[in-house]
Amino acid sequence: METRMPTKVVMEALSPTMEEGRLVEWKKQEGEPVSVGDVLAEVETDKAVMELVARAGGTLLKHVVEAGATVPVSETVAVIGEPGEDTGGEAGTRGTGDGKKQRSPEQPGDGKTARRESQGTQPAPDRNQPTSMPPAPPGRTASEPRAAAETATAPTQQLPQSPPAAPTPPGARVKASPLARRIAAERGVDLGGVAGSGPEGRIVARDLDTVVSGAVATAARVFPTTASQPYTDVPLSQIRKTIARRLSQSIGPIPTFYLTSEVDMGRVWEAREALQQGGKPRGTEGGETPKVSFNDIIIKAVAMALRQHPACNAWWQDDHIRYWNEVHVSMAVAIEEGLITPVIRHADQKTLREIAAEARDLASRARERRLGPEEYTGGTFSISNLGMLDIDEFTAVINPPEAGILAVGRIAEKPVVEAGRIEVGRRLRLTMSCDHRVIDGATGAQFLKTLKGMLENPLAIVW
Repeated sequence: METRMPTKVVMEALSPTMEEGRLVEWKKQEGEPVSVGDVLAEVETDKAVMELVARAGGTLLKHVVEAGATVPVSETVAVIGEPGEDTGGEAGTRGTGDGKKQRSPEQPGDGKTARRESQGTQPAPDRNQPTSMPPAPPGRTASEPRAAAETATAPTQQLPQSPPAAPTPPGARVKASPLARRIAAERGVDLGGVAGSGPEGRIVARDLDTVVSGAVATAARVFPTTASQPYTDVPLSQIRKTIARRLSQSIGPIPTFYLTSEVDMGRVWEAREALQQGGKPRGTEGGETPKVSFNDIIIKAVAMALRQHPACNAWWQDDHIRYWNEVHVSMAVAIEEGLITPVIRHADQKTLREIAAEARDLASRARERRLGPEEYTGGTFSISNLGMLDIDEFTAVINPPEAGILAVGRIAEKPVVEAGRIEVGRRLRLTMSCDHRVIDGATGAQFLKTLKGMLENPLAIVW
């Protein structure tokens, strides 16, 4: 008699650089029916929290790994089949919260054809392509927000004044939105003690606003106020692992040199003031006019300068250099666990207000870990701005395979000499990190000279 085999659910490559994923939460429990396209679990990749969907229908027979486990791409995480089917050697596989797995001895095969094939893994997209997309379930897109009708607000860092008025009774099923569950998991909050204000007592994101924030809870766990232990070990998150790996790839083999230039930002300051006081441009009736920041102006100026200096708009590709005919500017965004670089595509072709609106949207969703892989890959040049943190000057690490990155400091008031007189001027220091395999010293200097000229005479930028 032929042994019927179930379908294996594997950890898929949900981002172009993903090598392993941490299973944050199971959305389907053992014994529940599953249809093709159903969300089985939430997975933390090296860049975002994404959904693992079913590629086959049936019943979820087994969780091979537990929530919190870190699993390499292509390894089995669950089993789908029909009730009563043998789960085979996967039944004894369990993941642990620290990413280590324990396996039972492999079951020998009987040499017969299985009734079902394993759920196939999707090959990792080419990391050098600007529009890499993970497989999307039927009827939805991979970049579609999981909670489009619900907006996460910044957590208020204060302690609750009193216990929730209507917590979930012990043993009862907690009703909560996917976004609320994700926020609770990130903060280490027990939803059973949170009162829901949504329909039928459903817990939504706003109900977590008064709960101790993740930063406070993490600090209390990671940095205890007592000296009972000499140190505390904290496991690496997926994004921190990626940052460590990519920085090692960048600093070690890349021959980097740095160019610094000081820019007179007086005219840009005046131009921005005029933009903020002006009326709504055409096409914005009925909507909120985006405010233009200095960073938006710098992004636009960098994009236009790259158009004039394509030698700086390039990738190092080991056996060749790829010079891009399109300008896609990556902007560094600090998130709770590290750094991510959303990409503004075709930045040289967009207006300042278009860049402003897109930059705010990308930065907001980056902090919520809701970016799709196609939104943070494929940049041709990067900008890192620490001016808002009162940093005058710094050097940034190149994001390979890009050949350059611009470090932006703060706009500082300082005494300057104008026509033989000492006056107060607004100055900005820009430092460009260059991959010498692609960009020569004179090439980088010419790019910076063009960029400086645009910022000191911004009419062409804002027009």
